[in-house]
Amino acid sequence: MTMKLTPLELMTKLISFPTVSRDTNLPLIDWVEGYLGSHGIKAYRWPDPDQPHKAALFAHVGPWEEGAVVLSGHTDVVPIDGQDWSSDPFTVTERDGKYYGRGTCDMKGFDALAIWALVEAQTRGVKHPLQLALSFDEEVGCTGAPPMIEAMQPVLPKGGPVIVGEPSMMKTVTGHKGGQGLRTHVIGHEVHSSLLHIGVNAIMASAPLITWVNDTNVANRDKEPGPLAAMFDPPYTTAHIGMISGGTAHNITAGECDFAVSFRVVPGEDPQAWCDAYTEAALQVQSDIQAIHPDTRVELSPWFRVPALVPEDNGAAEALTRQLTGDNETHVVSYGTEAGQFQEAGYSAVVCGPGDIAQAHQPDEFITIEQFNAGHAFMEKLLARLQQG
Repeated sequence: MTMKLTPLELMTKLISFPTVSRDTNLPLIDWVEGYLGSHGIKAYRWPDPDQPHKAALFAHVGPWEEGAVVLSGHTDVVPIDGQDWSSDPFTVTERDGKYYGRGTCDMKGFDALAIWALVEAQTRGVKHPLQLALSFDEEVGCTGAPPMIEAMQPVLPKGGPVIVGEPSMMKTVTGHKGGQGLRTHVIGHEVHSSLLHIGVNAIMASAPLITWVNDTNVANRDKEPGPLAAMFDPPYTTAHIGMISGGTAHNITAGECDFAVSFRVVPGEDPQAWCDAYTEAALQVQSDIQAIHPDTRVELSPWFRVPALVPEDNGAAEALTRQLTGDNETHVVSYGTEAGQFQEAGYSAVVCGPGDIAQAHQPDEFITIEQFNAGHAFMEKLLARLQQG
């Protein structure tokens, strides 16, 4: 059996793997599997058949029975491209009471604490089981968690309360918005821009759809929110387009234009209904441009779907997390997580992890030492609870 690493040593190791979502996470998965194995813990992996360079990993310690507490995190991080960092993003650097590095906050800090807790549960012995679930591709639409959750079912005893350790300042988050998105590909008809009237500029044809997104946000903002929506900031469903590309030259009507629209949907509203409304707008644009040239069109394709986390009545995960944190206030967030996917699969789920979401995805991303230590104290309390008869 190898030496046990501290939570900080584990975080330092995890961050040394540059697991940007577009790249492989297998070196990290290999290392975690080997580390757990060296402490007598069998880890199981789910390799993505469509992406051979990606895999999820899960493990169980304690009695081989249902109802385990599940500690869930993702292994991927967002890119550092174009960001101005003061130190190596993939080396944990301590300064000013903070640990800097890509993923310290979102969310390898929690992953390290969860791995530490699993090894401690194995070596100390627990009377109630604990599970670890590490996914991939969370940052590109939470696409890695659903197949991982499905793969866990026939391999491990069904878990009970799930704690998804996204940064929440160790507050118990019981609800978050859902998300759904559509990729949009507008195909125009290229002509010299002096003959604009007989061509179709795909970029200009996309403008009504961008306007539709803006108008939707204004209309939602001006509506009176329902009781559940009122808990969120902002208290309504939002639509967003973050990137757009197209065209070949300033004097040619753009032949193509690509962008994606995403919806952050308050619980109680149907994300598909928003996608359907956008689809209607896209069909109207297609009709308009085909009246100019028949070969033009608007193509839509699914991008991602993340179910909302809905506050539970007497939820086991909420009760457990509140007991461990002492937090009895109501917290909801507008970002999406894998908690909604666990809930959709029949688990009780909450979000609770160290760090501030405001630091996620930023240059010089950090987690304060105080927050990291608070996460460590949370795991100690969890282990004590699991050791009780």
